[in-house]
Amino acid sequence: MTRICLLTGGSTPERDVALAGAAQVLDALRSRGHVVTVVDTVTGPLQPEDESRLLNPAVGREPPTLVELDQLASREDPATLFSETEIREADLVFLVLHGKQGEGGELQTLLDLAGATYTGSDPLGSALAMDKDVAKRLFRDAGIATPSWHMWPVENPETAITYPVVVKPSKAGSTVGLTVVETYEALADAVALALRFDDEVMLEAFVPGREFTVGILGDRALGVGEIIPQHAIFDYECKYTPGMTQELFPAPIPDALAETMREIALRAHRVLKLRDFSRVDFRMDARDTPYCLEVNTLPGLTSASLLPQSAAVLGIDFPELCESICQEALRRSGDRKKVGS
Repeated sequence: MTRICLLTGGSTPERDVALAGAAQVLDALRSRGHVVTVVDTVTGPLQPEDESRLLNPAVGREPPTLVELDQLASREDPATLFSETEIREADLVFLVLHGKQGEGGELQTLLDLAGATYTGSDPLGSALAMDKDVAKRLFRDAGIATPSWHMWPVENPETAITYPVVVKPSKAGSTVGLTVVETYEALADAVALALRFDDEVMLEAFVPGREFTVGILGDRALGVGEIIPQHAIFDYECKYTPGMTQELFPAPIPDALAETMREIALRAHRVLKLRDFSRVDFRMDARDTPYCLEVNTLPGLTSASLLPQSAAVLGIDFPELCESICQEALRRSGDRKKVGS
């Protein structure tokens, strides 16, 4: 029996995604016999009635508004989290958080300073993966194909950029603030939208073709899945609105191509110095060349999310996946000593 603190919520645009995942991770871990308490980084420890109210397994079609996020952020102080008994007395902190504050390395640094054993990547790996510009530079240097890109501002954007182009915040997830821009005239509005969510904006070449994803657990690649959204890209609405996307696991592609994609995914995971688990996203062009888009260090963890579906291809069900993530972290720590002891 392990005492686990499930740390979730947050004040990022992906708060609802985190809470939905926490609802199902909580059930999975308790079904495995663990003693689990829940702490929202905004509101603090959750009582049973709070769990029922906040941990909603459904995600809305739109992320929280910027006004709502500002209100949440004003109540959040990660540095005070470690005075909470639920965290200090835990054998393990299980992270179900998304966005820059949750998976960008800052929280992981505080956890390291507190001596906590926690799931997922360390501060360095988290920061490398969260910064899409840095991650793509590392992919390029490692020979991993990735779509070409510019960082805003761009000199002579009317002629220097090939359209369509994907405009997105450099350090955000769930396609929040992302736009596919067809013409130069639409570029300014797309950049302005992205700047609402981050201080850096990436302009990435749009790769027409099929979209795929591969989960990583420990040091092995899981199953390949194909994502077929109703929109041109796998955006927030398609991700979290039932019926907006087909998700095919395993992907209907030749075994050799699937194995190639799995090998590239594991290389990308290693290049970014990640640990425990991740999810690697691809676009594949008409020549069947997979282009690595990004790596998610704390991917969605509802039972219907992409990582659990990728694990299911290899016969790993959702409770077993959550258990495996715990064991990866506990093995790394070498023991189950208390946080801060």
